[in-house]
Amino acid sequence: MGQAGLLGCKSSAVLEAPAETQAGKTDAALYFTNPVMDGADPWVWKQDSVYYSCGSGNGTIYVSQSTKLTKLGERVPVWKAPSTGWNAHNIWAPEIHFLQGKWYIYYAAGKDPGGPFIHQRSGVLESTTGSPFGPYVDKGMLYTGDSLQHPGTAKWAIDLSPFYLNGQLYAVWSGWEQNAATDRTKQHLYLARMSNPWTISSNRAKISSPTQPWETGGELDLNEGPELLKKNEKAFLIYSCRESWLKEYRLGQLTLSDTLADPMLASNWTKSDGPVFQSTAEVLGVGHCSFTTSPDNTEDWILYHAKKSAQPGWQRDIRMQKFTWTADGFPVFGEPVSSGVPIKVPSGQKE
Repeated sequence: MGQAGLLGCKSSAVLEAPAETQAGKTDAALYFTNPVMDGADPWVWKQDSVYYSCGSGNGTIYVSQSTKLTKLGERVPVWKAPSTGWNAHNIWAPEIHFLQGKWYIYYAAGKDPGGPFIHQRSGVLESTTGSPFGPYVDKGMLYTGDSLQHPGTAKWAIDLSPFYLNGQLYAVWSGWEQNAATDRTKQHLYLARMSNPWTISSNRAKISSPTQPWETGGELDLNEGPELLKKNEKAFLIYSCRESWLKEYRLGQLTLSDTLADPMLASNWTKSDGPVFQSTAEVLGVGHCSFTTSPDNTEDWILYHAKKSAQPGWQRDIRMQKFTWTADGFPVFGEPVSSGVPIKVPSGQKE
């Protein structure tokens, strides 16, 4: 995306030593520690020096705002799922975006409560005012299938995220090749063109499948949570793989061979040789990230979630840390910073 909310391989993160006051104590206002809050699938959009975050719970999508990246503000409900319909239940991983002068929220939902989660599709909401807090109107289900002239043939789709590349608006998401009767179905990454923020205007193109040893071998092979990361002349898709409920959850990377190349062609994307961000002995199941910059735009930051324990399940918390770049323009995420270790607040953040 062409804004500070999205930016985008492996070495240790550099932590600065805590500043000491005359009393020999850490100046707490200059540092924070992970995790920063409970939750999963963190999403932050930076607009006019304000951070807007988005999340879901109990069938509701909320938005918060803050000038501090480490304190994302009060969660304000902006939309409630209808009692019936394709998007009545299982509201997952919303993202808020400012596109073409309006605020939009992209999310996944299903028609039936609970599992198996076989009905998930992707939808979009549009703010009817100039406010990220809405009110929002439901613009409907996005088409995520192979036969655009038959809208009822959308395929299972989650984690849809829009982005601009070379002036064209695209949608990227995680989906199934065919709808299935079990949610233990392999997930792939798909890309399609959009004619506006609420309309997909092409059939989908599969650009990645879980094929490498480091993204397979568990209970379910999947690629999900794709997010575009751009800097200078390079474009990346950072995505999650392995199982979200297990400690092996991790991030992989696709690199576009040339930012002028057609991103709809899988051959134009190169997959990383291994995970670009993965668990340590102390921080487990890291994945589903988003990217932003410090208040003064001099630093790049990754937000991600991690598991609260090694036991299978979806009890997770949200973390963040600074990342850097190699001399030739590739992101360096390092290792997840352990809980309780002081991290200097983003550059330019006020007390």
